[in-house]
Amino acid sequence: MNIIFFMIGISLLLALGFFGAFLWAMRSGQQDDLYTPSMRILLEDSEPTTTDTPA
Repeated sequence: MNIIFFMIGISLLLALGFFGAFLWAMRSGQQDDLYTPSMRILLEDSEPTTTDTPA
């Protein structure tokens, strides 16, 4: 029976940790713009740089 109380305590601590990480992410602006980073890779027009040296 003691192991059940131990596991409940550990799971509550883990849940509080994830909840704290979620709150930190929301307050620090991690989810402000989800669209632009996924489209930036598709819309980039720069030429690739090569470092070819003549032999």
